[in-house]
Amino acid sequence: MKGARMQDRVETLLQSLTLDEKIKLLAGADTWHTHAIPRLGIPALKVTDGPNGVRGTQKDTRSQTSASFPVGTAMGATWNPDLVREIGEALAEEVKTKGAHVLLGPTVNMHRHPLAGRNFECFAEDPYLMARMAVAYIQGVQSQGVGACIKHYVCNDQEFERFSISAEVDERTLREIYLPPFKAAVQEAGVWTLMTAYNRVNGVYASENSHLFDILKDEWGFDGLALSDWYGTYSDRVPLERLDLEMPGPGRWMAPEKVRAALERGEITEADIDDKVRRLLRTLERVGAFEDSAPKEERSVDNPRHHEIIRRAGREAIVLLKNEDNVLPLDASRFPRLAVIGRPATEVSFQGGGSSEVNPHYVVQPLDAMRERYGEAFQMTYALGPAFYRNFPLLDTRGLRAEDGTPGKVTVRQYDNTELEGEPSKVFLAEGTQLAWFGEQISEFDLRSFSLTMSGTWTPPVSGTYTFSMATVGRGRFEFDGKTLLDWWEYIPEEQPQNFDGMVSVPWRQEEVTLELEAGREYPFRVDFAVVPGGRWRTIRLGVLPPQPADPIGEAVALAREADAAVVFVGLTPEWESEGSDRESMDLPGEQNELVARVAEANPNTIVIVNAGSPVHMPWLDKVKAVLQVWYLGQEMGNAITDVLFGEADPGGRLPTTFPKRLQDSPAYINYPGENGRVYYGERLYVGYRYYDKKEIEPLFPFGHGLSYTTFSYDALELAADQVRVGEGVDVHVTITNQGARRGQEVVQVYLHDVESSLPRPPKELKGFAKVTLEPGETRTVTIHLRPDAFAFYDDKRGAWVVEPGAFEVLVGRSAADIRLRARLDIVDKTTEALEAGNVLAG
Repeated sequence: MKGARMQDRVETLLQSLTLDEKIKLLAGADTWHTHAIPRLGIPALKVTDGPNGVRGTQKDTRSQTSASFPVGTAMGATWNPDLVREIGEALAEEVKTKGAHVLLGPTVNMHRHPLAGRNFECFAEDPYLMARMAVAYIQGVQSQGVGACIKHYVCNDQEFERFSISAEVDERTLREIYLPPFKAAVQEAGVWTLMTAYNRVNGVYASENSHLFDILKDEWGFDGLALSDWYGTYSDRVPLERLDLEMPGPGRWMAPEKVRAALERGEITEADIDDKVRRLLRTLERVGAFEDSAPKEERSVDNPRHHEIIRRAGREAIVLLKNEDNVLPLDASRFPRLAVIGRPATEVSFQGGGSSEVNPHYVVQPLDAMRERYGEAFQMTYALGPAFYRNFPLLDTRGLRAEDGTPGKVTVRQYDNTELEGEPSKVFLAEGTQLAWFGEQISEFDLRSFSLTMSGTWTPPVSGTYTFSMATVGRGRFEFDGKTLLDWWEYIPEEQPQNFDGMVSVPWRQEEVTLELEAGREYPFRVDFAVVPGGRWRTIRLGVLPPQPADPIGEAVALAREADAAVVFVGLTPEWESEGSDRESMDLPGEQNELVARVAEANPNTIVIVNAGSPVHMPWLDKVKAVLQVWYLGQEMGNAITDVLFGEADPGGRLPTTFPKRLQDSPAYINYPGENGRVYYGERLYVGYRYYDKKEIEPLFPFGHGLSYTTFSYDALELAADQVRVGEGVDVHVTITNQGARRGQEVVQVYLHDVESSLPRPPKELKGFAKVTLEPGETRTVTIHLRPDAFAFYDDKRGAWVVEPGAFEVLVGRSAADIRLRARLDIVDKTTEALEAGNVLAG
């Protein structure tokens, strides 16, 4: 009945709308809202970023805080869909506190190349694992009456030339590797919204790609809302194709005059427009917007239950890559003196960069958690190690004070003009010394014409040489202790290069100044900022490099030499791993590799904590005893690391992506990043572990790898049947035992090898998995169902999914490279009627 009532309301409203009102609904009203039609009681739909936290519209002023959850690779590393569903439920609760209806996530683009800047935001290199995580995430979000928005459809697998690059991909590869997570989202999770990609696919932009929309809406039956990525529309063809909503507003290609012109030329009909509007109205109905249509104030709600979910997810995401001599977990009887080394121990990267960034309620630093809980049991010393900043860090909030005395804040006065004239339109307190805005307008003020001051006092923690750096996209001026030190207030860029769609791009400008400061003295400062015409980004950033050790590596080595074990934190930051640009190499930035190598020489019990969202080179791997891959785990990161490091929890993560020994070994190496506007997906089906298997290349760490603090035996493999018909699935029963003395988690992975395929297939493909927790000595039989489509491949000549009768090998193991058990399964033919019911063809 509910579905019928929804359909009745949607159709009634659709018939009541004028043509002008329908056209108005085809593009957003501003950056985060669609248009409302008050006379009919149609409210605005509000959307919000992002996949690992909910920013709301206020993130850019940093006046709102939000819960920060583990990023996509960390969720993928849990191999735990039930946990990811819990995260989705918690994120939906966060969406409601921000007064929004739709969360712009999850991101399910493939880990095609190790350097892709947005890998951290995506779950995996494997379409099956990606699909399981996506379905769980979406089900969690939408179970709370909040819409999920799966993105980016499709092949948005690099940041290099992302607004224009054409992903040249054959149909079979598209169907088998890149589309499955989207298909599962539509057909299994019933996702309510979908976002198109920036890039082109086989020469046609995703937002106007007929083939992709035919698959989405006709083949898969997607009845939700398809919206563009922000400014991801490019031509007059947009109204003619099947994109439903252009974002952000106001409309450019979906502008009323362009839509009316297309109608007058007969290129579209009012029925085409009705289909788009119907989908928006249906989405408003699904999220309950009609029953609760009043705009909601955005709130910062620090929910203690979310703390527990974030921490538990962090523990289950951490991957123990190496553990020689069982150096972990740390035991005070073996290693009473610990040297903790590296900046991520006190400046941990808890998220990647870009539209998924949130301003967290808090962040638990690893060293703080370690000292709080184990400071009495262990003697801990700490060395910063070398800096690896791309930009200087923001002013330490512990020394910040707003004009009214509020600690940790700055006072912002905002003006509705570009000259700081008159009374400010808004005065507020902001966290930190960076403000940024994206888009052309938001509901509160015109982004094309405003200025502001950011002021307060700052007290340096130690005396010494400080180097301040001011960066702007716009005009700027920096005063410190009553003196103007940096000034480009009269700056107007003479040449403003055009971006992908002809809009000017305002250059980033940055300058530095060095001062001698006294510890404990309170210094007043002020930053002035004003926009200049053009562009969609506006930024003001004030950073400072504090006094640095004369020999940071030597200081770390000296501490390591006097300790029983050394824990070295290394990694990346949102500056090195971010939306908008790909990584430059797999190397750790700065002198971090040298740091690890020299510490390992000084201390034989060196443990490395890698704080990164994707693979890095590890030239020191043979010299260290243990390595933990900890990803970006959100606001509880320090607690989760401490839980695993000292053995309160088993490292529950398994790699969702292959770690190559060299960048040159990666499948897409020859074709990345493309040339002349095209990137060829020349590796075809052989993405990730499929390629390493096919080429017989040994990676640094294989897909699915991860050690435990206990050991597991794989004792038996039994198939529910050793022969099944085309269109049928089968249960796989695996018996495993925890042979150790500790409680532990194991991920049982099931791969298939098609022995007799008529077309080339990868040596093995993941088709099932289960995560289990076993007590010491416990034995359990795990059942994993292989679905009928697990045996299928896409035959592009026939334009259909095909299951061929013949032999398959069922492979069960701990990773793609560690297969413990094997069994043969035969697929046999069946009647044509049963074939059609099974939605696959016999070969």
